Amino acid sequence: MKMAPVNAFAVLVATVFSVLPARGDSSQVTPVQKVAQLLENMLAQGKKEKHDEQVQFAAYKQFCDDTSVEKQRAIKEADAKIEVLKADIEKYIADANQLSKEIAEHEADIAAWDGDMKAARKVREIEKADYDALHKDYSESVDALGRAIQVLKKQAYDRKQASFTQLAKLKTLNLIPAKAKSAIDAFLQQDPDEGLAVSAPEAAGYEFQSHGIVEMLEKLLDKFVGERTGIEKEEMNAKHQFEMLLQDLTAQTEQATTDKGEKTESKAKKLQAKAEAGGELTDTTATRDEDKKYLDDLAATCDQKARDFESRQQLRA
Repeated sequence: MKMAPVNAFAVLVATVFSVLPARGDSSQVTPVQKVAQLLENMLAQGKKEKHDEQVQFAAYKQFCDDTSVEKQRAIKEADAKIEVLKADIEKYIADANQLSKEIAEHEADIAAWDGDMKAARKVREIEKADYDALHKDYSESVDALGRAIQVLKKQAYDRKQASFTQLAKLKTLNLIPAKAKSAIDAFLQQDPDEGLAVSAPEAAGYEFQSHGIVEMLEKLLDKFVGERTGIEKEEMNAKHQFEMLLQDLTAQTEQATTDKGEKTESKAKKLQAKAEAGGELTDTTATRDEDKKYLDDLAATCDQKARDFESRQQLRA
């Protein structure tokens, strides 16, 4: 059987009266007065406790509000910092990739210039060897022609075969034209008694006469001297161009090497900064997530305590 609700005040009054002794003296405090006094005391105690709880909860609510504002501010700042760190990391990565590309280009340039220098040195060695050989031929020819001309002029009227050794050597030189060699050979084969009036075959575009062999040799001498001077100038120009090319390639290689070193160092700094920003991003994200969890837990706790406070306040009221 369900019982009807009991009036708390009635129970309180009945309880008070049950513990009070029955007295017939009208000068003493009556039971009703005792009850009234007890109720007044209870009311004062209830008001005090209700007020104390209000003060305490007000302080707690202030803590909840202040902490919530602080955590929200910290979370907002962390979110902004995370965005900045992410942007910084992307920038560091992009810069490092660009530097890697530029470093690779420098390495390719250095390798190409090194190949160009090796090729230029090889070509120069071949050119120099060819020049030395040709210059040697010209010098030997010029020297031999000079000696032969000198011998011919001294012995123009007394030709003995033994006197024309220098002239015979001209036939062994590479630069002496074939027609000139034929003329020399014809000259050497003449009978000494025929004198210098005997004609010989054409040599180098002009007729061989008594003095024709000397004239032919002098023209060849002038020609060889001029051609030797020409190849000497060409050699000087080729050497100068080679040195300028080598100087230019060396300068470019040194500059590229310097740029590569600087960019390699810069890339290392970018990657270091990226690593540091990544670590800071991890820490900031973890702290923010902890703050969010703390804020959620705080909000739930504060909300629960607020409901409990309202419930107790209603009960006290």
